[in-house]
Amino acid sequence: MKRLLVNADDFGFTRDVNAGIVEAHRSGILTATTLMANGAAFDDAVRLAAETPSLDIGIHFVLIGGESLVTGKPFPPSVPALVQAVFAGQLNLYDEFAAQARKIFQAGLKPLHADTHKHTHLLKPVRRALLSVAEEFGLRWIRKPADFNGRGLLSSVMRRMITGLSGEAQTTDHFAGFALTGRLQTHNLAALLDSLPDGATELMTHPGHCTAELEAAPTRLKKSRALELQALTAPETRAAIEKNQIVLTRYRDL
Repeated sequence: MKRLLVNADDFGFTRDVNAGIVEAHRSGILTATTLMANGAAFDDAVRLAAETPSLDIGIHFVLIGGESLVTGKPFPPSVPALVQAVFAGQLNLYDEFAAQARKIFQAGLKPLHADTHKHTHLLKPVRRALLSVAEEFGLRWIRKPADFNGRGLLSSVMRRMITGLSGEAQTTDHFAGFALTGRLQTHNLAALLDSLPDGATELMTHPGHCTAELEAAPTRLKKSRALELQALTAPETRAAIEKNQIVLTRYRDL
C-alpha cells in the first residue's frame, strides 16, 4: 500500500502562511503541519488548529531565525552560523527544544510528530537534544529528511548525516520534498506521485498565501508558497492520487 502524509512546514510563521496551510488541508491533499513555537503568528495558528481538528499538528523545532524562548535573544540567522554556535557550545539545545515543546502543549495541542527548521537535526548534537525532548513529550514520529528519489552529492551527504535515525526514532519509510523546495508545482507534484514507493512517505511542503505580510518576512520562500498551495489543491493532483491508489493519511492514523 502507498500511504502519503503531506506535511506543511512553518505553521505559525505568518498569518497568510497559516491561512494557506489550512486551505491546503480543507481543499487539497495536505494532512499535517508542523508549528513554530517562536513564530510571529503562533497565536493565530493555535486558533486555526482548534478550528481544524482533522489537521495533524506537529512541532517545527527552530534554531535558525526568530528569537529564543529561553533567552529572548535572536537565534543564528543561517545554517553556517548555527553550526558554528552549536560546536562552540553557545546554545543549550535541550532547553531550547523543551521550551518550544512546552509552549505548544500548554496551548492545548497534542503533537505526535516533529521536524526541524532547515533540517538542523542532521547535526548529531541537535539530533540528540531533539530525541531527548521527543521522548519526554511523547513525540512519536521524527522526520528523516532524505528524499527517496534524491540524486547527486547533496542527497548522498544528507543520507549519510541522517544514518541511524531510523534505529533511534520512529520515522516514515520514505521522505520527499527537499529537492522540490521552492519549486513545487502541479506538474512535478503529479510526477512525484507517479513514482511514489510502497509504504508510508512524508512529503514536505511550504504552502501559503503571499500577501504583504509574507513579502516583509525574512524568508526566500514567498511567491513559491502560493504556487505550492495551487499544486496541493489542483484537480490534477487529486487525480494523480486516485490513479496511483495512494491513501492520504495522518500520523495519528499510522
